[in-house]
Amino acid sequence: MKYCFGVDIGGTTVKMGLFEENGGILDKWEITTDISDEGKAILPDVAASIGKKISEHQLDKNDIIGIGAGVPAPVTSEGIVNGSANLGWNYKEVKKELEELSGLKAEIGNDANVAALGEMWKGGGAGEKNMIMVTLGTGVGGGVIIDGKILVGQNGAGGEIGHLCVNYEETDKCGCGNRGCLEQYASATGIVRLAKKKLGQDMRPTILKKEDITAKDVFDAVKAGDEVAKEIAVEFGTCLGHALANLAAVTDPAVFVIGGGVSKAGEVLIPYIQQPYMERAFFANRKVRFTLATLGNDAGICGAAKLVIDKA
Repeated sequence: MKYCFGVDIGGTTVKMGLFEENGGILDKWEITTDISDEGKAILPDVAASIGKKISEHQLDKNDIIGIGAGVPAPVTSEGIVNGSANLGWNYKEVKKELEELSGLKAEIGNDANVAALGEMWKGGGAGEKNMIMVTLGTGVGGGVIIDGKILVGQNGAGGEIGHLCVNYEETDKCGCGNRGCLEQYASATGIVRLAKKKLGQDMRPTILKKEDITAKDVFDAVKAGDEVAKEIAVEFGTCLGHALANLAAVTDPAVFVIGGGVSKAGEVLIPYIQQPYMERAFFANRKVRFTLATLGNDAGICGAAKLVIDKA
């Protein structure tokens, strides 16, 4: 039996898993991400933790295919990161450094892309080779899979769907510096922004309170039949659905997998995205499925493992 490690490096914790080549998970654990001193300790900590698990499980290094890792930044095909605000990294040769530290082969990818690969392998997109994963969290992340492979792009920025422009009249700036990005409307923070704007203008009775409102509050109110909340959901879904219709015209996916914290609202989300998608989709892209991600926090480690298995 051959083995590999899947690593999901986040700004707070590093999640890790030991996998069999066939996809079975033998062990899962996490360590704290040490972002001090420009994140110098992160990769040595990962390599040390993996070394401990190799001893603990009495594995022969010759039976280990390698380490796959997802990081919160664009990653080039050579495994180079040109800056990650979440980790404190500037220019970093992640693949080379992790291989030198661990003595194992390493494959590196952007975390959202890697999570998409995980969902294609063992989650909401299982059985498909062409899919788009949309991660609705603090921002909007994406992973585009074409013919079973991650779309990386020249600069490692393939699948940055949160920065598609969906409103050319927008005056507020997105965190990226542009205006009118999808992230300003479809992320958890974007939904809160839409809700506050709506509640500031709409005098109708609603169970929503403008103070301390969250995206979860909005969709809980939708489930309770609140009309104002439903209109906020329509605005969110229209921006996202139309953006996905544009993406589908380029990539022709079989399935859209919706993940991230906002997806915890459940199936109630799907019609709000699917209806505007169908209004704008090219006729050949209308057979696409919409589904929720199923792997939760394991998507990253599963996709990272698959990254290295595919290169074996």
